[in-house]
Amino acid sequence: LEFRRKSVAAGLGLYLSSTVFIGYLSLGFNDRQQPGVWAALFWITLLFAAISTIAKSFIGEKPAVNIYYYSLVDARTFLFSKIIYNALLTSVISVVGYGLFALLLANLVRDVFLFFILLLLMSVGFSAALTLISALAAKSRQSHLLMAVLGFPVIIGMLSLAIKVTTNCIFDLERSSSSDELLAIAAINLLLGSASYLLFPYIWRS
Repeated sequence: LEFRRKSVAAGLGLYLSSTVFIGYLSLGFNDRQQPGVWAALFWITLLFAAISTIAKSFIGEKPAVNIYYYSLVDARTFLFSKIIYNALLTSVISVVGYGLFALLLANLVRDVFLFFILLLLMSVGFSAALTLISALAAKSRQSHLLMAVLGFPVIIGMLSLAIKVTTNCIFDLERSSSSDELLAIAAINLLLGSASYLLFPYIWRS
């Protein structure tokens, strides 16, 4: 879909590159900078990139298009296809964002394998949470405001876990030290998927 809307892809690329460049102007290329600052800036950048992308899943869709989809496919099939698509798109954004950070702000991550597992889990989590919230917010006139309010409690917990694991990856700690956080993120993803499976048919029907 983003390939048919080239302005969306261009805007997303501009957002990522400009945000990282501003970070470069503020912090400079320094492989000794504070790991917590690097991790927090990285995940905040990815969060807003994911929100600007996934919010369009339902917000802005014309009612006639939704009626057409409703008559064409099962509600759960439709939702999970969007979640999978958004997860793949967010994964690509995460890898590109990491590349830009490594290029302009230094690559502090030592345990790259564990970090990429974290990127995958967080991409799925962002997708599952924000796609469902987008479906809920689309029913309101103040959709963007409602999406921010509903998304904050869910996302903030995942972000704190992700920042901790990222810091562990930077210091190259034992992988067992990050297992609890990774399991917690995976559990949140499972809960979000279950909630989407149960709630979305009623949301879409309304």
